[in-house]
Amino acid sequence: MTEAPSTPPAVFDPAPLGPLTLKNRIIKSATFEGASPRGVATDDLVAFHERVARGGVAMTTVAYLAVSPEGRTDRHCIQLGPDALDGLSRLTAAVHDAGALASAQIGHAGPVANSKSNRAPSLSPSRRFGASGALTRAATPADIARIIDDYRRGAAVAAEAGFDCIEIHLGHNYLLSSFLSPRLNKRTDGWGGSLEHRARFPREVVAAVREGAPDTVAVTAKLNMADGVPGGFDLPESIDVAAMLEADGHLDALELTGGSSLSNPMYLFRGDAPRAEFAATLAQPLRLGFNVVGRRFLKEYPFEEAYFSDQARKFLAALDLPLILLGGVNRLDTVEEALTEGFSFVAMARALLREPDLVGRWAQGQRDDGLCIHCNRCMPSIYSGARCTELRTGSA
Repeated sequence: MTEAPSTPPAVFDPAPLGPLTLKNRIIKSATFEGASPRGVATDDLVAFHERVARGGVAMTTVAYLAVSPEGRTDRHCIQLGPDALDGLSRLTAAVHDAGALASAQIGHAGPVANSKSNRAPSLSPSRRFGASGALTRAATPADIARIIDDYRRGAAVAAEAGFDCIEIHLGHNYLLSSFLSPRLNKRTDGWGGSLEHRARFPREVVAAVREGAPDTVAVTAKLNMADGVPGGFDLPESIDVAAMLEADGHLDALELTGGSSLSNPMYLFRGDAPRAEFAATLAQPLRLGFNVVGRRFLKEYPFEEAYFSDQARKFLAALDLPLILLGGVNRLDTVEEALTEGFSFVAMARALLREPDLVGRWAQGQRDDGLCIHCNRCMPSIYSGARCTELRTGSA
């Protein structure tokens, strides 16, 4: 059980994360940058993270780096392999020069992958329609063994590229998250059924990543607290899985998230649902279909500051593993309160798209709130380069 510290740690004092020392307790969380056309790191991707690093965060997280070819979200997603080394090495060097550490979010998109773009069938625990509208293929035991090895090799590539930390994506109904979900995992073999069986694949992946990464690299995971869909992975099971991961001893921290990229993405984002902006990114036949189903897919949840706090506190009560609070953090007093409660770090995303230098201003003694209005129009901007669309310059 994580107890609230008697003397809360200061936001801008150095803080340990496994083998690392972060200069403060604020992390830029992973948000797909849309800056890797043809699956390679570009100058725009480097600049995106350099800008956030110079803005004052302790560590910035690159998203999303796939471990397998069919595990890319689409063909523009970077796959961890020899071809990615030069660009990612250039990125981590720029982040380090800007005074921050670099984290690589690695994963397999599973049923969220665009099989048409990838020219490969998407995988899921059980056969179903995936995010691209095509039927997925149920992963075989041979697929599972291969993907575990892919994670091990991907971790080694990330470390070789200079990343200080590796974050394993266990959320949003990507492949590992879909195995955890009783709604998506209908298997009757050793990878489905009981929670222990559904958690087997994610746990073996976490062990493989720890094995593939050198001891100088921190390993964290991003875990759904709840999928936000009926019959999905939910809080009680998530706490049990977090306890399993803590007992396995391979993680240095756990970042807590929620939502389903397949069925309910707004459970993660909260605030306005940018349906018209998403529809505008689609070709005309798909646009008409989205106009029909968009309200069901992009639900609206009222925005509240630190909206995952109530769920995340239950993990504080159950675990000793360092926890990273995520979800609608825009104010310095929110960060301070989270640390007082016992969270080790706070992750921010949309507020830093709007103001990459917000954390640096806080470090200099300012206490102004972030200007993000939670319109979420940054979500569909990933198709042309993730940015705050409220900025006249169009830059992040």
